[in-house]
Amino acid sequence: MQIFHYQFIHNALFASVLLAVVVGFIGTYIVARRLVFLSGGITHASFGGIGLGWYLGISPILGAAIFAVLSALGFEAITRRRTLREDSAIGLLWALGMAMGVFFVFLTPGYAPNLMSYLFGNILTISHTDITLLLALVVAVGLFFALFYRPILFVAFDSRYAMSQRPTGAMLIDYVLKILVALSIVFSIRAVGIILLISLLTAPANIANLLTRRFLPMVAIAALTALLALLIGLALSYGLNVPSGAAVVLVLVVLYVLTRVAVGMHRVAKCRKQ
Repeated sequence: MQIFHYQFIHNALFASVLLAVVVGFIGTYIVARRLVFLSGGITHASFGGIGLGWYLGISPILGAAIFAVLSALGFEAITRRRTLREDSAIGLLWALGMAMGVFFVFLTPGYAPNLMSYLFGNILTISHTDITLLLALVVAVGLFFALFYRPILFVAFDSRYAMSQRPTGAMLIDYVLKILVALSIVFSIRAVGIILLISLLTAPANIANLLTRRFLPMVAIAALTALLALLIGLALSYGLNVPSGAAVVLVLVVLYVLTRVAVGMHRVAKCRKQ
């Protein structure tokens, strides 16, 4: 119990709760909308903003946020005009962001920063500023989903039908959701890092999808799963002195496998009874 006397543990626990809420809403939308590959592209593109932030002398997270939002909006504009295939655009975005990040970091005069903290994350290093940003994001995501829940469902599960019925409204909802996805990615980098972040955003929602097909229950189950994985990963990170991002992802994989096996056994038992 002595670890709870440290302030960085309090920050990590509070951040875990906020991250779980973000993962519940945004992760479920990503899985339902089938934006996993795009989210991976935005995640790695944000590394370009981190490098540019170091080079310009501004906050790397601010640089990553600007870069990620512009990347998401640019991708949406390009794919809507059909000037480039989606997979090609994501691949270019992915490589460009990583290359720019490394390029600007090594152009920065003086000591190069430790890139491992951004690539693999460490939830124990989350600061009050990171928590403030996460809290603002949770409020924004909660309000947006509360006010536009039904339009979001239409866009998430049948975007073509939504565009055909109300093209302007559906397009606006889609753009705002892309911005929220980009910000969720950037503000979660401290926890699990760029390399492993896509697992945090998608694995809990996929676990929830094994248990239910309804959107709100999926959000709740995904949030609880993410919180459980973050807390166990935090304990492993502190106790074994390993990167928290790797610990969280390993826990998520174990939870997914166990859930998959349990659901399969339940279905087999149900079929035998019939």
